[in-house]
Amino acid sequence: MAKLDGRVALVTGSGRGIGQQVALQLAAEGASVVVNDLDEAPATETVELIKSKGGEAVACVGSVTDPAFPKRFIDTAMDNYGDIHIIVNNAGYTWDATIQKMSEEQFDAMMDVHLKAPWRILKEASEIIRIKSKGEAEKGERVMRKVVNISSIAGSRGNAGQTNYSSAKAALIGMTKTLSKEWGRYNVCVNAVAFGVIETRLTEATDEKTEIEIEGNRVPVGVPTAVAAGIKMMVPLGRAGTPEEGAGGVMLFCLPESDYVSGQLLEVTGGG
Repeated sequence: MAKLDGRVALVTGSGRGIGQQVALQLAAEGASVVVNDLDEAPATETVELIKSKGGEAVACVGSVTDPAFPKRFIDTAMDNYGDIHIIVNNAGYTWDATIQKMSEEQFDAMMDVHLKAPWRILKEASEIIRIKSKGEAEKGERVMRKVVNISSIAGSRGNAGQTNYSSAKAALIGMTKTLSKEWGRYNVCVNAVAFGVIETRLTEATDEKTEIEIEGNRVPVGVPTAVAAGIKMMVPLGRAGTPEEGAGGVMLFCLPESDYVSGQLLEVTGGG
C-alpha cells in the first residue's frame, strides 16, 4: 500500500520543473493530484505522465494570480475527488533588477504570485479543511493534512537584485509559521521549503538573451554561463540540484513520517 493512498494533493505550477516532479512523486505514492500550470500543454503533459504510470490526476489550468483561480482550483479537487489533504504552493517566477532599476510593477508582480496567490488559495481551502477536520474529530478520527509553501534561500538569506522576490519569499516563511499555529487544531502541518540552486528553465546556464512571456510581461530567464559556474562552485556538493531532488525535499513534508513536523523551514541547497 502506497503511503498516500486515498489522499488528494493540489500542486500549483506543476506543468514543468520542480512542480511537475512533486506531482509525479505524490502520484507515485498513491495521491490523486490536481495539476496546475499557466499553460494548458504542460499541465496536460503532467496529467498524462501520471496516468501513464497508473496514477490519477486532473488539470486546472490558469494563473494563480487571478482572483477567481483559488475557488476554481479548490472546486476541481472537491468535484473530482471530494477532499483536500495536501496543498503545495509552488507556482512562481523571478523578475530581477537592482532596487534603483526596479519598477513597482515588478515588485507587485512578485508579491502577487509568491505571497498573495498562496494566501488566497489557503484561505479558499480553509473552511473545507475546518469542516472536514471537525467531522473527523466527531468520529474519533485523526486525518493529517499538509501544506508546503515553496520559498527560496533568497527569502531566508537575501539575494542582490531580488528585493521583490526575496521580500515575497521571506513573507511566505512568516505566513507558513503563522498558519501552522492557526491550523494545528485542524491537524494540518504547515511547512516551507527554501530552494538553493535547482536546475530549471529559470536557472539554466546560457549566454543568450532568453525571455518568456508571463501574463503579458517579457521576463528574462537563465543565468550567464560564467555566473552559473561560480554559483555551483560555492555549493558543497559541487553542482546544482535536479528537479527530482528538489521535489524530494517537498515530499518529506507530505509523507506520514512528518505528521508531527509543522512550522518549519527546510533549506534544500546541497549544503550551501
